[in-house]
Amino acid sequence: MNLAAFARASELAAATELEKTRKFAFYFHKTAGMTQFGMLNVKSWFSTANYHAPNLSRLQKNIEKSRSFVNGTMKGMWKLHAVDLDALQAEYPGLLSTSEEIVSTDTILPLPVYDKSRGFIESLAKQINASYEYNIFDGCAVLMRRLIEVLLILSYEHNGIEAEIHDTNGHYAMLERIIAHAKNQQKLKLSRDCKSLLDEIRPIGNFAAHKIYYNTRRSDLQRITGSYRAAVEELLYKSGIRI
Repeated sequence: MNLAAFARASELAAATELEKTRKFAFYFHKTAGMTQFGMLNVKSWFSTANYHAPNLSRLQKNIEKSRSFVNGTMKGMWKLHAVDLDALQAEYPGLLSTSEEIVSTDTILPLPVYDKSRGFIESLAKQINASYEYNIFDGCAVLMRRLIEVLLILSYEHNGIEAEIHDTNGHYAMLERIIAHAKNQQKLKLSRDCKSLLDEIRPIGNFAAHKIYYNTRRSDLQRITGSYRAAVEELLYKSGIRI
């Protein structure tokens, strides 16, 4: 769980300065092995979480009075009391556990576009957003390509024409052939903008997956985010997932 997710889960924004410090100390104890802290650490924690800087002298006095903290091994350092560590661990047991939760913001695909569609589509959309947010641009490009491929196949299936994109073995053809066919498929009636996006997303995803000396950059994806979002939404309707 990253700090932003922990802040949301622990309702940190509404907490007092002292309670924020208590929960910050627990978070960094568990995730970074920081068993003790000083006021410079506290100042950094508040800044990292984008909270107003605390009144350090007042906060220090409150820490000294609080039963939640004990003296550290050096002057001016504190540790969470063992009772508080146990209590917070019980309150947030999943902080260090292996989780499949995908934490993301609406960087590429806003939630209303994919919310309550299908579970695997929601998961792909969240992975696309998360990978872009954390600068994993090659991964983001491959996932963006994959979601388009999935939505195209679902659109063919919804219209009962999936046999048109099968190969001689009855398997779905490569994306290049599916795109070429979809652009001229009258039942789908893809918009001109959607067709244009299909021509762009395939090579971007292919380069990210297969080109040895290539790395996708933020600018490569920024250039198509608007048209990509529109194409995904259009294909959600073409596939019957949205009505």
